[in-house]
Amino acid sequence: MGLPLEGIKVLDLSRMAPGPFCTMVLADLGADVLKVEEVGLSGRRAAVKGAEKGAGWLNRTEKDCAYDAMGRNKRSISLNLKNDAAREIFYKLARTADVIVEEFRPGVVKRLGVDYETIKKINPEIIYLSVTGYGQTGPYRSMVGHDLNYISLAGAQGTIGTPNGDHAIPWNFIADFAGGGLTAAVAVLSALVGRQATGKGSYVDVAMADGVVYLMASMFEEYYKTGDIPDRGKGRLDGGDPRYSIYRTRDDKYIAISSLEPWFYQGLCQAMGLEHLSEFDAFGQQDRRVREELEKAFRTRTRDEWFEILSRVDTCVGKVYSLDEVASDPQVQAREMIIDLQHPTAGKVRQVGVPFKFEGEAPGLRRFAPLNGENTEEVLESLGYSLEQVEKLREEGAVK
Repeated sequence: MGLPLEGIKVLDLSRMAPGPFCTMVLADLGADVLKVEEVGLSGRRAAVKGAEKGAGWLNRTEKDCAYDAMGRNKRSISLNLKNDAAREIFYKLARTADVIVEEFRPGVVKRLGVDYETIKKINPEIIYLSVTGYGQTGPYRSMVGHDLNYISLAGAQGTIGTPNGDHAIPWNFIADFAGGGLTAAVAVLSALVGRQATGKGSYVDVAMADGVVYLMASMFEEYYKTGDIPDRGKGRLDGGDPRYSIYRTRDDKYIAISSLEPWFYQGLCQAMGLEHLSEFDAFGQQDRRVREELEKAFRTRTRDEWFEILSRVDTCVGKVYSLDEVASDPQVQAREMIIDLQHPTAGKVRQVGVPFKFEGEAPGLRRFAPLNGENTEEVLESLGYSLEQVEKLREEGAVK
């Protein structure tokens, strides 16, 4: 079976989390993603001691590439887009590309001469995606930021914390990967469908902050309906309800229960020998007593023992895993969400699997992540450059 995006060509100018995650999705779905990478650091980054070491996309080792999920199924060419000859190479690639992805600050691609207005004159059918923190418009458009800044602006950080009111800072899944990368991938796929109908390309502006606000649609719905602002750690879905919470077990591991519906909660109580709690007041009049009894009960068995008991009844339960445990779970194994691969030099490596199943099968790994500029020569040859011309471009610093 062919992959859904076979034949789609993507030029990927992105570096940090949201862009590479977006193009990982496209590559996993079959797109031919060509990473357009820097030849070397320049400007203030080059002046910072140790900056080269921190620029992982520039000095990837073969071992890095073996484990690099966001670089898999992609190729790499190194171009110095400040060089006229390198920029001409980019234009040649853009003529037959379907999608361009970039995540520079607004205005940077225009200064480099690879902005949408320039490219659409070369290829009117191009879909050009810009994914940034705050988007291409608005007073914050030029501000720098990271995940924490975007989830704070969107109101998400204001809802995450402990019952005493302290904030809990999450990993960067929310803005970088969901609000940014995944939202961007959906936008690109939508634009590709739209192009089938119109024959025209389009410019797509995705802001991570916008994406987080979008993810919070149901929470804003409740707020605008009732006017109530949730207290951190005290809500129904963030630990305030003892039926939807995490408990420590005898072996100092943790188990998660989310038996909010009366029938699920009753099943939990019966399986744990706590039938006297099954008439729990859904409005929280007995919260403290229920939490205390559940805490005491869960400490009498190990996490896995409780899961074995509770997974047999109609209630909502799950083990709280550390990263080293995930691959051993039978459900994760059945869905092939952690996969073992054989790298030619690094040997056996593990990566996350692909969540999309087509006819019951997930797209596989077609190639490991490339070294920086690994495919420069083959790409240039496909554009008609001779080996002598490629070497001259290298000498001029146009390519790596």
